[in-house]
Amino acid sequence: MKIVSVRSHLLSYPLPEPLKLRYHGGHRTILKRDAMLIRVETENGLVGYAPGEGSEKARDGIDCGVAPFLEGRMLADPDALRIQFLEGPAKYAPNLLRLYCLVEIALYDLLGKSLGVPVSELLGGRVRDHITLYGSAGMYMRPQEYADEAAAIAGLGFRAYKMRPGIGPDQDLEAVRLMREAVGPDFDLMVDGHTWWRMGDRSYGPGEVQRMARQLGEWNVAWLEEPLPPADHAGYRELQRAGHVAIASGEHEPDEAGFLDLISTRCVDYVQMDILCQGGYPGARRLFPEIEHANLRFAFHSWGTALEVMAAAQLGVCWPENLVEWLEYPCYSHGGKPGIYPFPLADEILKHPLQIEQGDLIVPRSPGLGVEVNEGVIEQYPWLPGPWSYFHIDSPAQTKAVTSDHSEQWYGK
Repeated sequence: MKIVSVRSHLLSYPLPEPLKLRYHGGHRTILKRDAMLIRVETENGLVGYAPGEGSEKARDGIDCGVAPFLEGRMLADPDALRIQFLEGPAKYAPNLLRLYCLVEIALYDLLGKSLGVPVSELLGGRVRDHITLYGSAGMYMRPQEYADEAAAIAGLGFRAYKMRPGIGPDQDLEAVRLMREAVGPDFDLMVDGHTWWRMGDRSYGPGEVQRMARQLGEWNVAWLEEPLPPADHAGYRELQRAGHVAIASGEHEPDEAGFLDLISTRCVDYVQMDILCQGGYPGARRLFPEIEHANLRFAFHSWGTALEVMAAAQLGVCWPENLVEWLEYPCYSHGGKPGIYPFPLADEILKHPLQIEQGDLIVPRSPGLGVEVNEGVIEQYPWLPGPWSYFHIDSPAQTKAVTSDHSEQWYGK
């Protein structure tokens, strides 16, 4: 098959009203959510799709660096094409490789459709047909509101709920206590502490984090995620070895060397990775054996659309659940559902909803990614330039803009 077209379409959903959320060290304003739909077409009219990073920088890199390389080439072996890209454009612009790995998901979708097999069979072969999801939502609410949302997510059939605290140490602990009371002992709870080190002068210190980890362990929290600045591997090792609660991190690692240090020195119990911004399928496939060798577990980070969830799932089912245990499912509040805020584009990018049964995503065996993409979202949700969110830190007074590149590290100091 000859590739004739590679296009990246930026999409935006503006919130009906700006969402302003107060936290311990400032407040956050959310204006919109962004996404990218990558479309690759061959000369016989076959089309492959992939999710992408919703930023102009990513779009320009794909359009100017990846598309010219791929257009006109034959698609038979994605690995071979990637090696050629490494020896060509990526040799002089290494940052392009990450973007290439996004487009590569569409190449796998194309090849799977051409051969009549799911992407999972091209990635080594599936060992199961489902992967467990955790419902991911809550951000900067009153403690009882977290508990109510946790119960609502459980009511949808999920077996786990992740929230984002940051309303003050004691209030954060009270929120988790009420959550545990609301959902009972057999429902998994995850606490994502990434705000704790983004509050400027009011960021939680290591001693405070140790105290909170000890209490969270008593409430049987499944994991505590990113409670310290991600680059502080020494701090993570100390916290993990204290054994109060399982520790998760990885979504802000800048490169493979960072992941390997996180794994080899056992900084965490759960390694997290987002295939959209941290190396795609090839990056994850190189890391999984290392995670398995270290007797650790893996959990996908996924904070975008249903297409992104399925792209990750096609890889996840190629490994047993005692290694690749969880896949994040972002819960948005459109359609009357419980969730963090409305983002209808997340679902409408697919013509049909994902099949979720008792908290598990059923991964189809139909060709390619196994989903039908709704190209109508390209016209329905035109791109709106500018950051989608802002952190306003009280002390020292400053404002940080957030684009779709969630892996950007900043500490608010």
